[in-house]
Amino acid sequence: AELRKASKRLSCHKRYKIQKKIREHHRKVRKEAKKRGHRKPKKDPGIPSAAPFKEELLREAEQRKQRLEELKQKQKLNRQKEHEKKRKLEAKKNAAKVKEKAEGKKSSGKSKGKTNKEMNKNSKKSLCRELKKVLEASDVVLEVLDARDPMGCRCPQLEQAVTCSGGNKKLLLVLNKIDLVPKNNLEKWLNYLKKEFPTVAFKSATLMKDKTMEQFTKRRARVDLSKTSQSFGSKCLLKLLQEFGRTQNKAIQVGVVGFPNVGKSSIINSLKGVRACNVGVARGVTKSMQTVHIDKQTKILDSPGIIADPSNSALALALRSVIDTEEADSAAVLEGVNAIVNHCSKQQITMHYSMPDFRNPEEFLSLLAQKRGMLKKGGVPDIENIAKVVLCDWTGAKISYHSQPPESQRPPPYLTEQKIAEMQEGFNLQNLDQENSNTVQALKYPSPASSIVFQSAGMANGTIDENEVIEEGSEWQNMETSKEEEEEGEEEEEFTESDDDQDDMEEENDIKEVTRKAKLGKRGTNPTNLEEQIAESERSTSLSFNLDKPAEEDDAYDFNTDYV
Repeated sequence: AELRKASKRLSCHKRYKIQKKIREHHRKVRKEAKKRGHRKPKKDPGIPSAAPFKEELLREAEQRKQRLEELKQKQKLNRQKEHEKKRKLEAKKNAAKVKEKAEGKKSSGKSKGKTNKEMNKNSKKSLCRELKKVLEASDVVLEVLDARDPMGCRCPQLEQAVTCSGGNKKLLLVLNKIDLVPKNNLEKWLNYLKKEFPTVAFKSATLMKDKTMEQFTKRRARVDLSKTSQSFGSKCLLKLLQEFGRTQNKAIQVGVVGFPNVGKSSIINSLKGVRACNVGVARGVTKSMQTVHIDKQTKILDSPGIIADPSNSALALALRSVIDTEEADSAAVLEGVNAIVNHCSKQQITMHYSMPDFRNPEEFLSLLAQKRGMLKKGGVPDIENIAKVVLCDWTGAKISYHSQPPESQRPPPYLTEQKIAEMQEGFNLQNLDQENSNTVQALKYPSPASSIVFQSAGMANGTIDENEVIEEGSEWQNMETSKEEEEEGEEEEEFTESDDDQDDMEEENDIKEVTRKAKLGKRGTNPTNLEEQIAESERSTSLSFNLDKPAEEDDAYDFNTDYV
């Protein structure tokens, strides 16, 4: 049965009601018009026929009209002339600008690149500057390490800068995210690290109690914030800092440093008990130095993450460098995931993600994308997006993995026995060991079977000085200038092509003239000279055609090599 259109019929009651409303509205409009005194505009009656000098008056009126029209035309012409002048001036200015750009593009490009780099707050140079500020201003430096890969989070350049700075500057190691590592592995790492620097076991609060969190709990009553908002090791660390402050008899400044996403800001929030610093899963949330007052005697300085040196291994760059997953190149993300997968046990990865066996990292990503339903058009696995998800999981606090400490204790060359003693001076190490054992006992840990065994790449090199970052900036500038030169070259080629076309046209005309003269056989012209001229012109045309041929051949598609 076909669907019919809805009927437009109305009940009589409704129709009469509408008509009544319309009548009332019209009445109201008429009443208002009467009050305003609205009258129709009167027509011009013109000159009466009985009036004297009627013809003269009409003539004057016509003349007035003509004058007005002439004035209007003159004004129009003047306007057009002004527009033309403006256009010509603009054209001249544009031509001058093009010339200036062509002449001094190299010098201007370099200067612009430098100013942009200096102005950009998110640049590596500015991040290094902020980190250096924190190191210079602080009396105690807390180097935050991820308990899953503590050796990979250590920066030898930073440790050397602090230990060799002179004065009474101290360096403490804070082993964060201890709840993601098996208990036995954590104890091994604490025993290993405390021989070099005083080490504090820490589990930072992931969610802080503030107004936003209260709303969150009201909306979703099932979420239990008692576990997530609880921090372990904060009392121990505060006690240690306060005791050191008393020995110094002054208010101390504590700088918190480390690679991106190790939990620097979350440690400060845990010590303060309030969300004082911005925290996020994305890397490089902190861009500048931030001061947080814990009490009258201790002030904490938050710093941006240490910039990983490009000379590091692919694994170190994947886990420690500032890769924005939303804006990063897919190649860099895929390379990072490949490095992570290759440094882990394949069997444990398949068990963790509950997926079948895979031959290579690409197959692993495609299988995971299919499992999670991350597919493109036509059911193709979205490898780029799934790689970003995997990288976020490994740098965040989702996956439990652990690395084994080195078998033999080999401190780096800058860390002599004298330096170790200097760093440990002023701290009560016995109390620290007891507090660490208490925090280790209080937490629940993943079982060794569920935690993935991870092969650490060792200490990660970082750039602290601005001068070390200049090289990268200069490379970037060179890239820019080379691109600009290429663009210039392309533009010049276009111009030369157009010039060549004009030259070809001129040559053809010359050939025609020569042949015409040869046919006419004028006096004073030798036939040999004419033949030579014709031959030369033919050579030039053949050359022009030969020059054009390779471009056509490049564009041509070779079907022989299609299915090789």
